[in-house]
Amino acid sequence: MKKSMLIIITTVFLLVQADAQDVSIPQIGVKAPSFTAESTEGIINFPADYGKKWKILISHPKDFTPVCSSELLEMAYQHQTFEELGAQIVIVSSDILELHHSWKAALEEVRYMDRDPVQINFPLVSDNDYRVSSLYGMIHSAQSLKENIRGVYFIDPENTIRSIQFYPNEVGRSVHELKRTLLALQETHAHNNVVTPANWQPGDDVIIPVLTELEKKNLGLPGSDYYQPAWFLTFRKAR
Repeated sequence: MKKSMLIIITTVFLLVQADAQDVSIPQIGVKAPSFTAESTEGIINFPADYGKKWKILISHPKDFTPVCSSELLEMAYQHQTFEELGAQIVIVSSDILELHHSWKAALEEVRYMDRDPVQINFPLVSDNDYRVSSLYGMIHSAQSLKENIRGVYFIDPENTIRSIQFYPNEVGRSVHELKRTLLALQETHAHNNVVTPANWQPGDDVIIPVLTELEKKNLGLPGSDYYQPAWFLTFRKAR
């Protein structure tokens, strides 16, 4: 009897572990998976509720943990900037909704880095049944079988996934880099035949991957907006 029970328990454990390792991460360029879930701002339908905004879906491992707390506070301090850029932040973890509400209330009383307390004005989604985590590949079993990885999914106004970033649970995300990534995506989204170079910041020159015949003729002419550090690398001056 004991041997049979041991076999059953071992089999169930291996099946659960195998299922957890089968992480399916949506690809860049596909439509963002839709879901309906409870959040600190009520029931949300993602991404439909946010219309033509850019959406930044952010997963975190667990409420009331120090790194996650620092990230949410930084996002809250810069939330107005993201709103002005037409972006909606949505946070998700596998914790229950009641814990989200408690954590949100506690964070709103913290004086972080000598700054006044700040309101958390973006939804914290409860994913205690792991539906969202499964849709977006947020559980990486080598890290944890129960907690989300630190994931960031940038979704454009047409609800297409444009960028995915993963961080280890030991390393907090740079909110400045999230904003820079958003701005770079918006730059390339707004202009055809434009990509951004390494370390690009708003106001920097951009790369033109394919030149028209007219642009080729303008290369090297006085006052031209185009220049080439190498034949395979063409820049256009910022406008």
